[in-house]
Amino acid sequence: MESRRNVETADGSFTEELVVNIGPSHPSTHGVCRVVVHLDGEIVTRAEPIIGYLHRGIEKMAENRTYLQVVPLTDRLDYVGSMYSNWAYCRAVERLAGIRVPERGEYLRVIVCEMQRIASHMMALGSMGADTGAFTFFIYAFDQRERIVELFEELCGARLTYNYVRPGGVASDLPEGWTSRLLEFTTAHRSALGELDRLYFGNAIARGRLKGVGVLDASDAIAWGATGPVARGSGVNWDLRKHDPYSVYPRFDFDVPTGTNGDAYDRARVRLFECYESCRIIEQALAQMQPGPCSAEGLPRLLAPRPGEAYDHIESARGTLGVYLVSDGSTRPHRMKVCSPAFSNLALLPLLAEGHLLSDLVVVLGSLDPVFGEVDR
Repeated sequence: MESRRNVETADGSFTEELVVNIGPSHPSTHGVCRVVVHLDGEIVTRAEPIIGYLHRGIEKMAENRTYLQVVPLTDRLDYVGSMYSNWAYCRAVERLAGIRVPERGEYLRVIVCEMQRIASHMMALGSMGADTGAFTFFIYAFDQRERIVELFEELCGARLTYNYVRPGGVASDLPEGWTSRLLEFTTAHRSALGELDRLYFGNAIARGRLKGVGVLDASDAIAWGATGPVARGSGVNWDLRKHDPYSVYPRFDFDVPTGTNGDAYDRARVRLFECYESCRIIEQALAQMQPGPCSAEGLPRLLAPRPGEAYDHIESARGTLGVYLVSDGSTRPHRMKVCSPAFSNLALLPLLAEGHLLSDLVVVLGSLDPVFGEVDR
């Protein structure tokens, strides 16, 4: 769909503006996102994301589910990072109900969520490679993601919607030999990351497509509420695992990668470097983890927290993911609200796309790494 109209320029002359509709179902939109783009020739003068095509009313549906039945709904928020959504929700429930998670359960949560971060970043990087014509890189990145998905399938029987993190801990302990296979993966993944870095970020074409595109200042990142690799790519050193630590993260030694230029290149490369740090965290967690229960004992299947409210947040692959819950003392949440990093980061698209070529719009959108299950909820 496209339309044309005459618009007045700053010097009083008239030019023809082309309005192009991209999406909602288009490979370059990374999900069911519609972008209405206003063009002067090939230059983007305005880009307006239209959201809501994947709205399922998850927050409202939660009011008619028990606290345990809500966990599978959270799988459908960020569906390439389900472990995070499970965990953020469960932490809010545990804060509301005063549930203490066993230490082994906390370590298992950290391990699966760092694996999820790698899987999510491999999908984001691979998709960016596809957006810029680097199809070989796309295959290599998705191969790394597939290895994690296979470990998840072995752990909980699912490849996408895991329903693994539960209020009070996790659904089950590790299968026999799983730890060794995970360590083999982290060792091999480091080598693969070096290869991916050289293959894509060292490529002159990729650098030309990413560098200087969609530059986000640190002050704008903070003002717009950007978090995760989008903010860290602009040099904002903010990571909840370090700056508002939760679970057993204070026990691990790891760095927070940041960028300097705030462009699409820096946002993507921060994701690559974060995979190295996730490997470090996983290996430390496996070394420190002791035998014991992986879930709180004696919890009733029908939780009924005292009347009140609770909010908790974690650092997901996309940034600060929070869940707010209100209890009226019954076995169902009275209200649930999700604070989505994908939603906040997507709001930057009009700011970052203006003045770039239409072909760069795809790169800018991909560098924000939106997942519309979480945006639309």
